[in-house]
Amino acid sequence: MEVYIKRPLPPEAGFPDFTSQDKLTTKDEIAWSGAVTAIQPRIRLTRSFDERSHTYPGYLVRIEGTVGGVTAEFRVGIGSGAHAKHQLRIGDHVEGLGHRVADSRLEIADIYKVSKLKLIQRGEEQETTAPWRGVPPPLPVYRERGHRRLSITTYASQCNSCIWGCAMTVEMIVDQWNPDRRRYRTETFCYGPLSCFRYKAGPTRKVPGRHGMTHEEQDWVDKDATTRPDE
Repeated sequence: MEVYIKRPLPPEAGFPDFTSQDKLTTKDEIAWSGAVTAIQPRIRLTRSFDERSHTYPGYLVRIEGTVGGVTAEFRVGIGSGAHAKHQLRIGDHVEGLGHRVADSRLEIADIYKVSKLKLIQRGEEQETTAPWRGVPPPLPVYRERGHRRLSITTYASQCNSCIWGCAMTVEMIVDQWNPDRRRYRTETFCYGPLSCFRYKAGPTRKVPGRHGMTHEEQDWVDKDATTRPDE
């Protein structure tokens, strides 16, 4: 199996290095708590040359707080049911238990399989202008709206706290006749209003294929995926 991992951003300062904690396994429950600094959809993208499909595990919550007794900024993956119940937004203080992610190639979060999630304190109402930082909508809304590619630089500097921004783990099947040949990376996308003044597309995405072939995803793919008559 080929492995190629490209994260959109370097690890944050003070980020917990789980790989160096020999005693911490993916089976161990980890206590975490802190303030929500961002919440976005948690979506995975599978590519096979010029084809693509999505899965929708839930939401990605970025937390400033403590995880396993370490002060850090970290990312927690929660399900759609938990989000529907708590309606999390930036500024909320939360706590829970979770597990270290088993395979970071397929999961953008650091902690997932969350249990005993509690909303300790509700944050203040957020502004309703870009970047939008209110309560993210249900996942079917994202599926219906569709996405367009978003520059990694723009995502990092302006959109990583917007409810319409999304960093997706991408699994690429290089050879359909030999499905074990796969590569992995992270891509950033925007589900937001087409009129957003902060939006920048960035370069087109290229997908590897058999015998050294490459598919370049053209602009019309984004236009076709985000056809919204009301915008």
